[in-house]
Amino acid sequence: MRFGHIAGDRMLDLVNTVSWRLGGRQRAEKLLTFLDVVDWCVEANLISGDEAMALRDLAGRDDAGAERERQRVVEAREATYAALVEDDPGAAADLADRYRAAIAAADLVRADDRWEWRDREFDLRLPRNRIVRGLVALTQRDDLDRLHQCEDAKCGWVYLDTSPRRNRRWCNTKDCGDRNRARAYYARQKARAGGPDSVL
Repeated sequence: MRFGHIAGDRMLDLVNTVSWRLGGRQRAEKLLTFLDVVDWCVEANLISGDEAMALRDLAGRDDAGAERERQRVVEAREATYAALVEDDPGAAADLADRYRAAIAAADLVRADDRWEWRDREFDLRLPRNRIVRGLVALTQRDDLDRLHQCEDAKCGWVYLDTSPRRNRRWCNTKDCGDRNRARAYYARQKARAGGPDSVL
């Protein structure tokens, strides 16, 4: 898979499609093209393989429209981050506006033993509309008190801490966890040796 899936909710994984969110110039966008958005949606089971092929074809015939949709997905992602992590009411209002547009483009229908939104038209808006509906569903989870941000100073990834003691500190113990433990160990060794603290 191209994208990280460590957050405990696929829509939080979307929020994490930015590397080094808090890292200033190190920050790196992962959704660089509309096709990246399509690929993420496939990995997250928001669109099917056949839908992805059709969307890639549509994007190839409308570069400007595809780029606008990519930007709108990124804007929805950032509004969700600001609402959930920064408790920004303006961002929450923005996400609600996007949600109203997304449900206006679909019908609520019964599919076997459950209900789902069914998009009326197949066009470049499809990934965004499904994403926005998923993002609002994320805000309705009853376990968002477990939402935690990686304690690495630059990472910024978020996840649901499902550990029994709710003491998970890192998005990934083999990445941010190992790096920060090594940094702390090196600082302790420097302190014992009487030298200045150093950062890896």
